[in-house]
Amino acid sequence: MISKKMQEAINKQINAEMYSAYLYLSMSAWCMDKNLVGFAQWYNVQAQEEMVHAMKFYGYIFDQGGRVKLLPIDGPPAEFSSVLEIAQKQLEHEKKVTGLINALLDLARKEKDAATEILLQWFITEQVEEEKNAQEIIHKLQMVGDSGSALYLLDKELGQRKFAPAED
Repeated sequence: MISKKMQEAINKQINAEMYSAYLYLSMSAWCMDKNLVGFAQWYNVQAQEEMVHAMKFYGYIFDQGGRVKLLPIDGPPAEFSSVLEIAQKQLEHEKKVTGLINALLDLARKEKDAATEILLQWFITEQVEEEKNAQEIIHKLQMVGDSGSALYLLDKELGQRKFAPAED
């Protein structure tokens, strides 16, 4: 059985994961508007992954005999100055999510909730990958700039990403 404190904290995390999906959909939409179809695809897949994360927490609360309470999702920004800005905002956002996951881990340890601690190990590993991916895109964009044939090739590369639900 999950504690009330842990249940409330995970419900907030569900909201944070759904906001992440919303944010990445907004980034995808901006990229589509700029005809950066590959970047749009990459961020669309990112949004789908974030919904998988939300649903992993959602199912876990039920598995633990708890109750899910969905919270309002804030609207994400819709305007960006460049794909570099988007990638930088992605990294900033993922670092924030990492902090939220780490706080959940601290709470699970305080609550002596081994089951939640085990669940969170998956998310901790996932956040390392999320931050790494954002940093790689930033480095590539810093190399190629915001226009030209190199940006076209990077757009094409990122467009190859396909959604593959994460393994448990």
